[in-house]
Amino acid sequence: MSDHPSRSEPNRLAGESSPYLLLHQHNPVDWYPWGPEALQRARDEDKPIFLSVGYSTCYWCHVMERESFSDQAIAELMNESFVNIKIDREERPDLDEIYMVATQVMAGQGGWPNSVFLTPDLGPYFAGTYFPPTDAHGRPGFPTVLRSMRDAWHERRSDVLEQAESIVGAIRHYLEERSAPAEELPGREVTEGALLDLQRRFDQTWGGFGGAPKFPTPSNLLLLTELAGDNPRAAEMLAATLDQMARGGIYDQLGGGFHRYATDREWKIPHFEKMLYDNAWLLEVYARYAHRESDAEAARIVRETAGFIERELTGPEGGFWSALDAETDGHEGAFYVWTRDELNSALGEEDATFLAPLYGFDTAPFFEGSHYVLHLPARLADQGARRQLSREELLEQMESSRRRLLAERSQRPALLTDDKVLADWNGMTISGLAIAGRLLEEEAFIERAARAARFVLETLRSADGVLLHAWRAGSGAKVPALLGDYVCMVRGLLALYDATEEPEWLEAAVDLSQEQVERLGDPDEGGFFVAAESDDVLVRSKEIFDGATPSGNSLAVLNLLRLAELTGEARWRELAGDSLRAFGSVVRERPNATPMLAIAARRHAAQGADAAAEPKIVLARIEAAPEAGEEGEVRLRLEIAPGWHIYAADPGDDALPGTTLTASGIEQLDVEWPEGEPWQPSDALPPARIYEGTLTLVAQAGGVAEDATLTLTFQPCDDNNCLAPQTLTLAL
Repeated sequence: MSDHPSRSEPNRLAGESSPYLLLHQHNPVDWYPWGPEALQRARDEDKPIFLSVGYSTCYWCHVMERESFSDQAIAELMNESFVNIKIDREERPDLDEIYMVATQVMAGQGGWPNSVFLTPDLGPYFAGTYFPPTDAHGRPGFPTVLRSMRDAWHERRSDVLEQAESIVGAIRHYLEERSAPAEELPGREVTEGALLDLQRRFDQTWGGFGGAPKFPTPSNLLLLTELAGDNPRAAEMLAATLDQMARGGIYDQLGGGFHRYATDREWKIPHFEKMLYDNAWLLEVYARYAHRESDAEAARIVRETAGFIERELTGPEGGFWSALDAETDGHEGAFYVWTRDELNSALGEEDATFLAPLYGFDTAPFFEGSHYVLHLPARLADQGARRQLSREELLEQMESSRRRLLAERSQRPALLTDDKVLADWNGMTISGLAIAGRLLEEEAFIERAARAARFVLETLRSADGVLLHAWRAGSGAKVPALLGDYVCMVRGLLALYDATEEPEWLEAAVDLSQEQVERLGDPDEGGFFVAAESDDVLVRSKEIFDGATPSGNSLAVLNLLRLAELTGEARWRELAGDSLRAFGSVVRERPNATPMLAIAARRHAAQGADAAAEPKIVLARIEAAPEAGEEGEVRLRLEIAPGWHIYAADPGDDALPGTTLTASGIEQLDVEWPEGEPWQPSDALPPARIYEGTLTLVAQAGGVAEDATLTLTFQPCDDNNCLAPQTLTLAL
């Protein structure tokens, strides 16, 4: 490999699987992927590092690649003075977070491409985002920045090291110390603070929050969904926002699915990239709304969005791809927008005239002066009423024209697809499809979710069985799972369990959750780290603030609470409480930045109230069991609440209901019952034997089926009263 590759010979990125890194494989820049080879070279040669972070559907990343990284003279300057490293932020969100904080600290704002200059010890000393190829309008061009950073390293080394040390301290302060443990757990009140912030920012005319640009921000919509049943204002804001988004240009009116965000207040002109994660979360939000309100229009959006994901973002193996690009031949939105002549040609004059007021092209062009973005200026029901048609009749009349436009659009040059499979984004989509399938009774959605879940669980694994983060086109995944991967996959598996009641999904969720606790849990302070400890990561952070997607720790708490409900195991609820306590101060102070943790606090409080009203007397957990088709030992651990007991299997009195253990799907089950403790609270009662505290039942099982279950039947009593007999059923 030459130290100065030409555009004709690929650089080191040619061996990578990331579509974003591969876009740069023919740059004359001597790029390295992030890894020990690049970092060691920087230390050996005492060179600073130029770190460029982006992603495949990032418009300005493409611009900088064309203008600067493809320029031979600029590349020579980079190669001579720096070790140059490319990162796909979607493959390494842990590194992206660290160096985005650095850019925000130094430049006052962040974005992609993120351009950061590092010491060989990985300390940032200068950062920005997009740099143009030449000096212009008082702004330095990229070559000027490169020379300045080179000279600073060689001529003002002490200043550079001091700056880097200061910035690393700022990063640590923000990422490590932003969670302040609280003495008391946050409760339901934090959702009220988050809701008040949304009310202050709500756009009464166009829905959504704030002005332009407008983002879907699923965590805000999920907060409103959580509160809508009890709070009319939350219900009103949710309905208005979902309606405006569905009718805007941010929604692809022809092909289904949502674009990244709207550049205007009216949701009309989008930033045109389509991300899997946006559509995954919006599937769930619209499905929950459609189900609760019996809203046919919301249900249509769900089905069309699911259709878009199936058609354009589903790989042959069943996993879901990551994104569609925004640009065609360097022109953003060209695939989606229309001139009036193009519409007339595709539809014919009569149909174009009919469709123009429906899809918003009956006025002057509003995109770049000559084009339209199709949208619905008015609700379909209102448009139909003006024509004396029902909503359904109007949709039927529009359908042939919509199909013609979609067919015409499909002849345009295809958009770049980022076809890597990310465990976290797949988990989000599995959850969205499973929830939508259950609520809208679409069995096909659930089947697609299950297929993707099996693909991730079977394929994205290391040699020792640890979940991995990313996979692409047969290339083995190599980044160990991050917190987002665990919590999103667990959430998806729990949604599949709710939709199917198949034990395999709950079992997989429990297994992944245990792996998450072991690899990323903080047993001292509570909560979960974003990534496992590593020498090449400056800071081990805990993600708590919601962004384009809900934070990892918020989803972790919600998953743990659900696991506690489904398994009856107190440890999951205890872990959830530890996490909430770890972030309690921040959630109370900034509920607007942590709406999903606010939801988690609300549910934790409600679950606690339910537990107080109907205490779980006995918690049961299977600690060991043979594989299907094999024989072996079953160990069932029982935890009996203090002050309570259950009668032993042989209580010593035929009139007393002894504890029993029965099986389904097991040909033979021989239980070794403990004798129990003697009990006689008064001379007026006959002596008996009881179980109390913690005990383990051991049984030998044979002929175990895949769907085998155990059912424990017992009667809980205290010294004065007995409750009705109870049963617990556990999947083996």
